[in-house]
Amino acid sequence: MFCIVIILLLIIRLFHIQVIKGIELREKALEQWSRNIPVPSKRGMIYDRNKNILATNVSSYTIWARPADIFEPDKVAIKIANILDMDSNNIYKLITKKQSLTIIKKWISKKDADKLRSLKIKGIEVVDDNKRYYPMDNFASHILGFTDIDNYGLYGIEKIYDEELTGTNGKWIKMVDGKQKQLPYENEGFFEPQPGNNILLTIDETIQHLAEKAALEALVKNKAKNVSVIVMNPNNGDLLAMATKPDYNPNNRNTLLFNPDEQWKPLDEKERKKYTDLPWDQKSQLLYESWRNFSINDNYEPGSTFKIITAAAGLEEKVVTQNSKFHCDGYVTQIKGAKIKCWRYYNPHGSQNFTEGVQNSCNEVFVSVGLKLGEAKMHEYIEKFGFGEKTGIELTGETSGIVRPLKSMKKVNLATISFGQGISVTPIQMISAISAVANGGNLMEPNIVKSITDNEGNLIKEKKENIVRRVISNQTSKELLEILESVVSKGSGSKAYKPGYKIGGKTGTAQKVIDGKYANGKYIASFAGIAPVDNPKAVALVVIDEPSAGVYYGGQIAAPVAGNILKETLDYLDYEPKLSKEEKEEYGDVLVTVPNLKGLTITEASKRLRELELKHVTDIVTPKKEDKVIDQIPKSGTEVKKEEIIELYLKNPK
Repeated sequence: MFCIVIILLLIIRLFHIQVIKGIELREKALEQWSRNIPVPSKRGMIYDRNKNILATNVSSYTIWARPADIFEPDKVAIKIANILDMDSNNIYKLITKKQSLTIIKKWISKKDADKLRSLKIKGIEVVDDNKRYYPMDNFASHILGFTDIDNYGLYGIEKIYDEELTGTNGKWIKMVDGKQKQLPYENEGFFEPQPGNNILLTIDETIQHLAEKAALEALVKNKAKNVSVIVMNPNNGDLLAMATKPDYNPNNRNTLLFNPDEQWKPLDEKERKKYTDLPWDQKSQLLYESWRNFSINDNYEPGSTFKIITAAAGLEEKVVTQNSKFHCDGYVTQIKGAKIKCWRYYNPHGSQNFTEGVQNSCNEVFVSVGLKLGEAKMHEYIEKFGFGEKTGIELTGETSGIVRPLKSMKKVNLATISFGQGISVTPIQMISAISAVANGGNLMEPNIVKSITDNEGNLIKEKKENIVRRVISNQTSKELLEILESVVSKGSGSKAYKPGYKIGGKTGTAQKVIDGKYANGKYIASFAGIAPVDNPKAVALVVIDEPSAGVYYGGQIAAPVAGNILKETLDYLDYEPKLSKEEKEEYGDVLVTVPNLKGLTITEASKRLRELELKHVTDIVTPKKEDKVIDQIPKSGTEVKKEEIIELYLKNPK
């Protein structure tokens, strides 16, 4: 009987081992007599809206070691060190570790990989790898972001869409004995890595180039701390460009970047020495700040560009019309105990209607409109236009701005907010709100991703435009666009004016708030522009943070930047300028029609433009005489002023 019990217990135990825990034990056994060398997958590509490559991968190699298989590690360490230019002592420590696998070095060149392979060192494996690469260096760096050494996204689109972009790693399986040495017979397995999905952005490479060039010029010319330039399609919320300067090179993100042609070139030698001598904690803070996307990460007081929102609310609620009468005597007198003045208090605007008040950017006019709306209604429109909440843009670190709660809003707060003081916004919030004015009244969710495709180009997901809410009527939108056009053609935004382009917009100049107080001598200059106002195709916002070259008014330094960007964007989008009768009379004798230069050599094109009193630049720094024009901005048939600069894109003949 005792034997029967023992046999039954053994059978039960055998059943438990082989059946119940069989799979688990087989897996553990496999782990003990096999070693997996990871074969990294290729990260998905990032493209602009026209499938131009913005982020890709370059072939590279990683060196792995199996310490148990390495014979005479001291000699092996010296051989490897001579090829990889590494310290042999460090390599020795790596290849003598008591573990089955260890990485010696990632991302070595093909030349070095071939040299190592030719040595046929037992226990050393050269595995195909790939490294994230940004072919245009700092181009759109605040949008794209960057990855870590293992190719996982840390910032920007790389982080937000990391799961989509990351593929599935492959495996190189080798059989080993109990001492972790590779078994002599060929019993290996190889599983191919699967690449990640691709991301197609709404960004247009050409318009992004225009924005980055303009932002860099504004940064240097105005000796500013930061410059943000955003271009949006107001009809669907697609971001066509978003540039922040200074920026960084994601291929080498641990360097500051002021000049797009060099890894590290501050504005002058004094600044370079200052940076070099800084302790690492302060350097790291500067680097972190260079990664910040000012367009979405930072709040600022918008100043007079916010008057667009006050005007929209006033027109929509019918507390004001285009012809409503106002009188500016330099000071706001409706609020007892408050000292509020018009920016031109020293020379008051006097009698004016509402349209003229917008043209003059008169604070008194907007305070009157704000008071007529009242705290509750004004606060309602602030929220309807999306201020005080995140827009939902798919980028890292978006902030929500600062809006005073309705319960703590007093009349003096209402008055200052009506002309853009006492409220903090982000550039992405501002351009989204102004786009709602441009498109007929719909607040759109800003979008930066167009679609996701697999490695074969098959569509996985397409992003649809999203209307957040209707904020004003189509009629109010039309009225306000007419007023904003007059601001550019007749008022304070005149430096954004371009004959035939029907640009509307609003200037902004605000004293900067630092640590809760207005800082003396520090300003933010901005301009928001829409074009063409009769059928808006683009909205541009230019924000210049802390200009220090003497001039700081938005109408003087931000308006011309926005005007140029809108003109160049419309030229690129094949918009044909339409001169009004008055413009033809005023500019007819100084306008010339841009000829078709495609197919001409740079020599022929240059001569043709010189005959028409036009200038030009090329996308190649030192073109050859035989280089041919493959594209141009503006397009042929466009009327421009004499001395206008035509951008020529060249192709070298084969």
